[in-house]
Amino acid sequence: MTKQEVFDKINSLIADKFEVEPSTITRETSFTKDLDADSIDLVEFVLELEDAFGSEIPDDDAEKITTVGEAVDYISSHQK
Repeated sequence: MTKQEVFDKINSLIADKFEVEPSTITRETSFTKDLDADSIDLVEFVLELEDAFGSEIPDDDAEKITTVGEAVDYISSHQK
C-alpha cells in the first residue's frame, strides 16, 4: 500500500469519526488542534487504525502520533 493509499484510507476514517469534510484534511492536520480530539477520541481512533490496517500500535507509539502525516508515516512503515 502506497503512502497516498494509506492517507486516503486514514482521511476517510477521520472524515467519518470527526465529521469533517475529507477535502479539509491534510498531512499537517493536528488531531487535537484542528479536529478538537480529546484523549478518548484519540484512543478510539488508534483502535480504528489498528482494525483498518490490521496492525497493533503500542501505546508509546500512539502517543507520538499527533498529526495525520505522522499517522500515515507510522502505518506505512509498520505494514505487514
